[in-house]
Amino acid sequence: MRVVSLVPSLTEAVAATRPEVLVGATDWCAHPAGLDVARVGGTKYPDLDRVLALEPDLVLLNEEENRLADAEALRAAGVPVRVTFPRTVPEALDQLGELVVALGAPAEPPWLREARRAWAALPPGRVRTAVVPVWRRPWVVLGRDTFAGDVLARLGVRNGWADDADRYPRPGLDELRARAPDLVVLPDEPYRFTADDGPEAFPGVPAALVSGRHLTWYGPSLAEAPALLAAQLATAGPT
Repeated sequence: MRVVSLVPSLTEAVAATRPEVLVGATDWCAHPAGLDVARVGGTKYPDLDRVLALEPDLVLLNEEENRLADAEALRAAGVPVRVTFPRTVPEALDQLGELVVALGAPAEPPWLREARRAWAALPPGRVRTAVVPVWRRPWVVLGRDTFAGDVLARLGVRNGWADDADRYPRPGLDELRARAPDLVVLPDEPYRFTADDGPEAFPGVPAALVSGRHLTWYGPSLAEAPALLAAQLATAGPT
């Protein structure tokens, strides 16, 4: 089997499960460190000629991260594609379980078993309402029906924009502040929020700087995500 992954989290999943089948990945596939496979460009605009030259038996895509036009072009070229789009942690775990079967793994890998245990064993916690920006200039926040929003909800953080009509609303800063959140959650990807870039926009609101990979990726990082994110959320302090 020859697999090309156009999704960083799935690249990590394949590399941790059946590394011998992975022949290509995007330039953004940074995990695991030192991954030595052919690179095929970005997630939004991969070089499909490079993908096809690798003669893949399967190309992995995500409905949100990749373009429908690329999936259709690959199908038209006779290449099987597998498109994922989990909106909750259970959906992610199920889709990963289906993926490892499709890869021919003889059993669920340890990282997936550990992820299932980690998310099943979460203790109840204090519920806080948060604003969760994923970009600024302009501000973009998590809205309804997102994987990251479900991750936070399971850790006791309710997304204050979860009932919005859009999945990624673009409210103005005044509107964000007017919601009077208990917390602002600032991931380091896709926009790299830092202690000096983000918290100052929400004076008086506790700010939690969190790992974007653990908040938004669905793959081996899910095994350590609950403990890591809970610790990062617990360190939120006033700005």
